[in-house]
Amino acid sequence: MMNYILRDENAIYYECGYSSDNAVFLSLGSEKWLITDSRYTVEAKEQVRNAEVIEASDLLKATRSLLRSHRVMRLVFDPKDWTVQGLEGLKRKLPHTHFAPQPDFSHQKRIVKSEEEIALLKKAAELGREGFDAFANYLNLSGCERREKRLHFEAKAALSHYGEYDLSFDPIVAINANAAKPHALPTDVVLKEGDLLLVDAGLKYRRYCSDRTRTVHVKEGMTFGDDQKFASQKIQKAYDLVRKAHDMAIEKARSGMTGAQIDRLAREVIEKGGMAEYFVHSTGHGVGLDIHEMPYISARGKTIVEDGMVFTIEPGIYIPGEFGIRIEDMVLMRSGRAEIL
Repeated sequence: MMNYILRDENAIYYECGYSSDNAVFLSLGSEKWLITDSRYTVEAKEQVRNAEVIEASDLLKATRSLLRSHRVMRLVFDPKDWTVQGLEGLKRKLPHTHFAPQPDFSHQKRIVKSEEEIALLKKAAELGREGFDAFANYLNLSGCERREKRLHFEAKAALSHYGEYDLSFDPIVAINANAAKPHALPTDVVLKEGDLLLVDAGLKYRRYCSDRTRTVHVKEGMTFGDDQKFASQKIQKAYDLVRKAHDMAIEKARSGMTGAQIDRLAREVIEKGGMAEYFVHSTGHGVGLDIHEMPYISARGKTIVEDGMVFTIEPGIYIPGEFGIRIEDMVLMRSGRAEIL
C-alpha cells in the first residue's frame, strides 16, 4: 500500500472527515494518523474517522518519529502543499526516506465524485442559485445608484444566505468596463439602469463548493436568467456568442473526451463569431472541496473526462475598456453526457 503525507486542509478532510489550519495527515499502509496541536485535539477526536489522533506541539517532529519507527523508505507528497522550509524540516534526520513528489495527489484521488459528493455539490449549486435570486431582489429594490463596493458587500450577504453558509470565494461584482477584467475587484463605479452587470459567486454546503456566473442587463424586474437583451448591438452579439458557446459545450461534451476537446467546443463558437482574441481564459475547471480542482477544461487539459466528474463551463468575452461577459454553470458527467447541476 502507498505511504503518503498531506498538509492541505481539504485533502485531510477528504481522508478523515476533519481538518484544521495546523495539522498533518500521515498514511502508512493500513495505519493512519491525524497529527494536530492541543487547540484542536478535543474536536478532532470527536470527528476524525479511520485515523488515530495524535496531539503534538511540534507536528513535524511527531511526524518524523512515526516515519522512523515504521522505517518508511518512500513517502508520497504533493509539492504544492508544502513550503520549502516545511519540507526541509520534515526531511531532517530522515536520510533513508525517499520523498516522492506527486503534484495534485489529492485532487487526483478526488477527481471522480461519489454519489454522496454529487448530492452535496448539487445542493450547493441549488443554494447558490437561490442566493443569486436573493441578490436580484436586492438589485431590483435598491441596487441602482449603489457603488460596486456596496453591491459586492450585498452580494456576499445574499449568497451566504445572510451568514448561513460560507462562500466558495470572494464574489466578483463588476459593472460595464470593469467586467472586462475576468477577476475584477470592486470599485467606486455606480450602478445605473441600462448597465451591464457581471456577477460570479458561489457558496459552500458542508464544505463542497458551488460556482456560477451571470451577466445581465440592469432594468426593472431583472433576473439572473441566461436570456438577456441589451440595447447595444455589440454587447448583444458578444452575449449571444458566449451563450451559444456555453450551451454548445454542455450539449456536445461526452465522457471520454479530454479537457482540451471540451474547451475546443466552446472556443470554436467564439472563434467563428470573430471574437477569439477576447476569450482570454480556459472554458472551465473541476469543483469539489476546492473551488478549483481537476479536471481542467482548457486548451492544455489532457485529463480524460469520465462519468462522475464535476466541472464548470464558463466561456467569456472581454473587451478592455468596454465590457465583459461570462456565463457559467457547474455540470456533472453522467451516462456519458453533461448535465447542469
